[in-house]
Amino acid sequence: MEESKNEEVLFVGTYTDNGSEGIYRFNLNFDTGELTNKKLAATIKNPSYIAFSPDKNSLYAVNEIDDYKKEDGSITTFRIKDTTLVEIDVKSTYGANPCFVGVSDDGKLVAVANYTGGNVAVFNALENGNLKPSPQVIDHKVLDTTRKAHAHMSSFLNGELIVSDLGLDRIKKYTPSDGNFITSKQKELVVAEGAGPRHFVTSENEEFLYVINELNSTITMFQKEDGKYYGKKTYDTVASDFEGESYCADLHLSPDGKFLYGTNRGENTVVIFKVDQTTGKLELVGRSSVKGDWPRNFTIDPTGKYILVANQRSNNIVVFNRDAENGTLSFVSQVDLPSPVCLKFY
Repeated sequence: MEESKNEEVLFVGTYTDNGSEGIYRFNLNFDTGELTNKKLAATIKNPSYIAFSPDKNSLYAVNEIDDYKKEDGSITTFRIKDTTLVEIDVKSTYGANPCFVGVSDDGKLVAVANYTGGNVAVFNALENGNLKPSPQVIDHKVLDTTRKAHAHMSSFLNGELIVSDLGLDRIKKYTPSDGNFITSKQKELVVAEGAGPRHFVTSENEEFLYVINELNSTITMFQKEDGKYYGKKTYDTVASDFEGESYCADLHLSPDGKFLYGTNRGENTVVIFKVDQTTGKLELVGRSSVKGDWPRNFTIDPTGKYILVANQRSNNIVVFNRDAENGTLSFVSQVDLPSPVCLKFY
């Protein structure tokens, strides 16, 4: 039994056009930092983003496709039994190429962002985790006639639904009303034109919100004042002397909130910032090579000791040791897997 205590189960979502068969699971050994015991957990097409229900009894996986029904993608619900996935249901997401799934803190709502569809489907979940049919579909395509809506992240914060739209350069806010979501009092946060907001994260007290912008390789910090977020400062994620194209992917705060990390696809680095605990401002610590190509989603283990990066094009997951005091990363191990793009600890 001693071994199992010192291991954490990792589920991995992939693209399946390159030899992968779906969702995989590994064990991360906390002593050695090595990923072992690789298993195919579910055979499923393009599970590019996965999320758990709060009770960890269900796993939701988007199928990033556009041919499930007409031009829609789909979401698959799995029951988790002793870290084994049992497929329960598949439903349309009412939009093409879903790329993110967010689950409310109470597990009663599941929101899927459809990238090509330019909309968000908000499902009600039953107590057993199954999704009810007929979600509310929030359409971003009608918001702008000149730009193309690309919903990229849909997450719940204090009961509100927050959606980053890469095509509109907006982070839209929705509030619940009579069982549906309507536009919030602060209807949106705005980033620079052409920035392409992709993912966001908040500090534990929710005073600060950080958005990573895919297209101009920046992180924008927002601060809450009187219940609304205001943009305060924007930081570059790639080195000033980097030549070539680079696109941001993902960002996470360390468990203690002292460091913010982001991935650069192209420069192929993790950028490391120190977070001022009072002002929320960022100070560059440095950049660390991801030991691979095209880093997508990454994750920090619950203890904050390791950072794991999914490198899509070099087909590997790399484990780094994280210096809790300085925020810096050092290479520990790597494992091969075709087109890994989403890492979630169980």
